Amino acid sequence: MKVFVAGATGAIGRFLVPALLEAGHEVAGMTRRAEKAAWLESVGATPVVCDVFDAGLAGAVADFAPQAVVHQLTDLPQAQAKIALKVRGLNRIRMAGTDALIAAAHAAGVERFLAQSVAFGAQAPVRKGVTHLEAATLAYPGVVLRYGYFYGPGTWYPQGTERTPKVSVQEAAARSVGLLEAEPGVYAIVESTYP
Repeated sequence: MKVFVAGATGAIGRFLVPALLEAGHEVAGMTRRAEKAAWLESVGATPVVCDVFDAGLAGAVADFAPQAVVHQLTDLPQAQAKIALKVRGLNRIRMAGTDALIAAAHAAGVERFLAQSVAFGAQAPVRKGVTHLEAATLAYPGVVLRYGYFYGPGTWYPQGTERTPKVSVQEAAARSVGLLEAEPGVYAIVESTYP
């Protein structure tokens, strides 16, 4: 399957892209930063340097002609303590960013749309963005991937966490690959809970 991953160099994207390739899929990885394109190319993906808010997004998706688009975009800070400073950007990604990616996927005739959400209770005002993302994804109709708190390399909890629900980024990536052909709906991706 041809899979377009938006957020391909983020916390989960860095594990999801190689996992998709290992499973035999052809992958285009979207990143905002040109310097990260080399890594995508080195693992065997087609790099796409584009922001979800760029006018060229629809063309970038259509040019690759994927069967699936996987939305792994967020706007999170490097440290959890600074999350309050990122609420506006996070909601923008989950609302306007999701809408832009869905519009590009629809225009390209993409069959499957999967999007990152959360399995824990997001507090207001972040809840607004989560609710919008999930409703828009289900209306596609698509697959909502409700992840637990990520831990492992490149996350806020590199050594693990006591927070629950939780899931390692490696496990989250592997289970996401398995849901590429799932029926539309909501799937929890947390430790000891399998859809």
